[in-house]
Amino acid sequence: MFHIKYASEHDEPFWFHLDNHLPRSEFQRKIRDQQGYIIRTNNAPIGIMRYNLFWDSIPFLTLIILEESAQKKGYGRQAMLLWENEMRDLGHPMVMTSTRVDEQAQHFYRKLGYIERGGLCLDHTPFAQPQELFLLKVLS
Repeated sequence: MFHIKYASEHDEPFWFHLDNHLPRSEFQRKIRDQQGYIIRTNNAPIGIMRYNLFWDSIPFLTLIILEESAQKKGYGRQAMLLWENEMRDLGHPMVMTSTRVDEQAQHFYRKLGYIERGGLCLDHTPFAQPQELFLLKVLS
C-alpha cells in the first residue's frame, strides 16, 4: 500500500540516508513547517520529498528521491500528484521545481505536465554546476 506522511524526528536516519544536502537545522524546519514527506509502500520508507515557498508564495519542490529499488514503478508520479493536490487544497494556483539540465528528472517532470520556463547558470560561483532548469505547472 502506497502513502505519504509528513516527516518526523523518527525519520531522520532514513532522511539523511537519501538526502545529504539538507543541513540538520533545515530538516528540523521541514518537520516543523510540514514541508518534508516520507514516501512509503508496504509500510516501509522508499523515498522523500521536500519543498519550500518561492517568493514566500509559490510551492517549489526542492527534492524528490526514491531508493533505487523503488524507481520506475510509478511511486514518484503518485507522490507528485498527491503533493500537487495538497498544494491545490492549500489554495496555491501553481507549483514549481528545478533540475540540472544534465539530469533525467526533467523528463519525469515534463511527463507530469511541467513546462520549462528558463534556467540559471551559476558559473564562476561557489555553487558552479551545469545549468539549473526551472519548470512550473499551473494547477487546475
